Amino acid sequence: MPATQITDIAHTIQIAVAPVFMLAGIGSFLNVLTGRLGRVVDRSRYLAEQHRGNLGDRMERVRELRQLDRRIRLASIAIWLCTASALMICFVVAGLFVADLGRLGFARTMAAGFVAAMVLLFAGLLVFLVEVRVAYYAIRISDELLDRNLRR
Repeated sequence: MPATQITDIAHTIQIAVAPVFMLAGIGSFLNVLTGRLGRVVDRSRYLAEQHRGNLGDRMERVRELRQLDRRIRLASIAIWLCTASALMICFVVAGLFVADLGRLGFARTMAAGFVAAMVLLFAGLLVFLVEVRVAYYAIRISDELLDRNLRR
């Protein structure tokens, strides 16, 4: 290979490093999301089993199952959005190499792909934030149980 081609490939690798780091971060975030989803699914299965067995307060169990169902939907949407973002980043990295090796002018397409990946990631993070808020309100301990109304 001529030295100029090696230099061009090295330059392309340098450009592709930032999206690859972003890809690693999204992978870690997906790990967190799937862990949360797994815990919610386990809890919903436990409650569904109790519901079938008619044990305990049926109304409270139905309320919690509805909250868990909402959390499952939100976590699934967040996983989908973040996975789509990761796929777009893979597209951008592959496109950078193809464009460089083929001497093609894909700069705007690659920029649009990267922006799309960022928008998908942003949306996934927002949905995750909503899921966290739903979880927070579902498990919030009442002031009555914490004795906050009592004077010390």
